[in-house]
Amino acid sequence: MKKVIFAAAATALLAFNSFAADAPQPPAEGTAAPKFTLQSQEAANVSLDQFKGKWVVLYFYPKDFTSGCTLEAHNFQRDLAKYEEKNAVIVGVSLDPVDSHKGFCTKEGLSFKLLADTSHVVSSEYGSVMDHDGTKYAARNTFLIDPSGVIRKVYLKVKPPTHSDDVLADLTALEAKK
Repeated sequence: MKKVIFAAAATALLAFNSFAADAPQPPAEGTAAPKFTLQSQEAANVSLDQFKGKWVVLYFYPKDFTSGCTLEAHNFQRDLAKYEEKNAVIVGVSLDPVDSHKGFCTKEGLSFKLLADTSHVVSSEYGSVMDHDGTKYAARNTFLIDPSGVIRKVYLKVKPPTHSDDVLADLTALEAKK
């Protein structure tokens, strides 16, 4: 009986590991940020290339109008002037459609870009798709991209209450190294 249980556990572990190995991994620090073009809450195409010469805080989040995502967005909005002083832009990405982003920005007073990745392509390229009970969401990951398009910092499974403060601190430290 023990051999059967052990064999079943080993098979399950192998299946999990092969699934995890097949999942796209986030790009590493020091690599070029994957390029993208997605629609914003204004239904305008937004590309990473549009931000050349600026720092980009590219943050992925699960869903508009949810508590953690709202808190994270509010904190980025609260600190927006500090980011702008550092020549940085905030760009949020979720799998929600343009209309959802438009309503979310209006309701929550957000003035930065939220991009709709309804096809999951960009979120996958950034290793930021998760499955919860059979539904796909963007994973709560952030990429700090320098003005030349290189990823300088990767944040995985971030904590919404302190995330903007953490990114600002790292941005300040990275700027000091220039």
